[in-house]
Amino acid sequence: MADIVALVLPFFGLILIGYISGRLGDHSAQALGWLNFFVIYVSLPALFFKLVSRTPIEQLTRIDFIAACLAATYTIFTLVFVIGRYVRGNNIAESTVQALAGAYGNIGYMGPGLALLAFGEKAAVPVALVFCFENAAHFIAAPALMAFAGGDDRPPSRLALDVARKILTHPFIIATLVGFLAAAFAFEPPLALQRLIDYLAQAAAPCALFAMGVTLALRPLKRIPVEIGYIVPIKLLVHPVLVYVVLSAVGNFDPLWVYTAILLAALPTATNVFVIGQQYGVWQERASATILITTVISVFSVSALLFAIKGGMLPPDLFP
Repeated sequence: MADIVALVLPFFGLILIGYISGRLGDHSAQALGWLNFFVIYVSLPALFFKLVSRTPIEQLTRIDFIAACLAATYTIFTLVFVIGRYVRGNNIAESTVQALAGAYGNIGYMGPGLALLAFGEKAAVPVALVFCFENAAHFIAAPALMAFAGGDDRPPSRLALDVARKILTHPFIIATLVGFLAAAFAFEPPLALQRLIDYLAQAAAPCALFAMGVTLALRPLKRIPVEIGYIVPIKLLVHPVLVYVVLSAVGNFDPLWVYTAILLAALPTATNVFVIGQQYGVWQERASATILITTVISVFSVSALLFAIKGGMLPPDLFP
């Protein structure tokens, strides 16, 4: 147990320090602009490139792993959407943001730092694959459903072009693709450039987690939405369990990849869900509340998951 505390305390401690700083400091959300820019466009892309470029190319083409993870995530997406639309009676736009809250985990800011801390650098490849393909799927699903709901009045051709541009120009995805190419051609950066990449990569997790804590502090909890009652257990419990079942059913995966995918699925709702809600003017305050609540509860749920993995209580294959 002491090992798990030593593992998660620094990680969630950085979020807590950021949260306290955000509560004590008299700053607006705009004050985080340059830090967020550094994290998203410089530091995390350097981390993704560094780790993917050092990976054997055959490990980067596991379509079966990608398909299994996407199938599990979008089963969760569909489940929450159906509950919101047909059980709760919400409209399509609200149900879409709720579905994202249940399926879109914080795999960008929290995923790399926690996975590498828990499982080492070999976890970088499954993290990069899950991030790139799930983010691309979310970038497609959200505007497509919003357009269907009438909340996006762009012509279909313009919508498709904007979605493609958003996917292809995302800095994490670009860095991962460049890392793929570097791995394929066995390219090694010059020593000076490699050291710069290393310095930037080392700053990724601390800066991202601190910025996340500040962001949570600047979005105070105004009300607890009713939907929290089913979104929280689905996101933090059902999602990782389903990923575990699907990967076990498909089989033939490295145990570290399985554990990494389960850990990513267990992460709280991504802050991008609030951004999407704000962009379309839908469910934004409740999205903010969902992010805060799932993040707080994940301190305990993620710790319990890591304890089960590290303690050998969770076999890497449910169907050996």
